[in-house]
Amino acid sequence: MSEASKAPETAGKAAEPNSKLRVLIVLFPMFIATLSLLTSMYNGYLNNKFVELIQRNVTRGEYIRTCKDIIDSYFLIKLKAAALAAAAERERAGRPTDLTAYEADAANAASHFGALGTYLANFQDDAARERYTLLAWELVRIAKAARQTEPAAVDKLFDKADEMFTQMNDDCIKTAKSKI
Repeated sequence: MSEASKAPETAGKAAEPNSKLRVLIVLFPMFIATLSLLTSMYNGYLNNKFVELIQRNVTRGEYIRTCKDIIDSYFLIKLKAAALAAAAERERAGRPTDLTAYEADAANAASHFGALGTYLANFQDDAARERYTLLAWELVRIAKAARQTEPAAVDKLFDKADEMFTQMNDDCIKTAKSKI
């Protein structure tokens, strides 16, 4: 073989590694860009999940706070009804008593309970909403009936309401333990 025929063959072999290097130089930045894009997409996914987690936690915290407030409100109604019954008893005994303030306090406590119950019902199904509404109406009825009730019999007024309130409290416990 002559020198002239060997030269093009050697030149092709030398050019071959250069072409692989060129392809590598072109593809490597594309690989890095694709990796960066995938990382960015995954980061967006994680941020979205984090926002959802925070929103669920805020909703759950608000629900639990409202459960605490409604429990306070329920026992406040019991206190106001007992105070109204005692004031009415004093008036029946001949001691002048301003029952208007006691009646207003009991009615206000029942209304406050109804408002909180309505808010909590928004997190529940239709059956729970109906139960919460019936409980609020029952408490309004009790607030009105407390004036004609003997102080010793006020607890009996709450027999039906206590059962309904227990269901509401169970709903609060169930939701507090869930992830909403």
